[in-house]
Amino acid sequence: MAYWIFKTEPEDYSWEALLRDGRTDWDGVRNHQAARNMRAMRVGDLAFFYRSVKDPALVGVVRVVREAWPDPDDPRFVRVDIEPVRTLPRAVPLAAIRAEPALADLALVRQPRLSVLPVCPDHWRLLCRMAGLHEDLG
Repeated sequence: MAYWIFKTEPEDYSWEALLRDGRTDWDGVRNHQAARNMRAMRVGDLAFFYRSVKDPALVGVVRVVREAWPDPDDPRFVRVDIEPVRTLPRAVPLAAIRAEPALADLALVRQPRLSVLPVCPDHWRLLCRMAGLHEDLG
């Protein structure tokens, strides 16, 4: 299993909208590196849902339920389908992530403009602890 972060601006698509919808296709990715990350995803992979711009923070956990498929708006890119797993007990603000030395090489810190990012297992576990998640989601 691999771990990821999906970033979105709340006015584009919010955590609350995903909870309401129950599932969505992740679209609009027009960066080749982010698209490569999406092509690497497998059904069952977990990801943090990251709210950007206003009060940036990790706010939820999602699961990949459909692997990459061609984006009908631009077949050079792909979409994946995700579903919500749970709301985080505590949102993890970007400031707290940046302040944690063990996360200095997290892609979210190193490449803050990339919209779909990988997370290594050690970082995943630490971010889960920071969010108040103590059970094994993986």
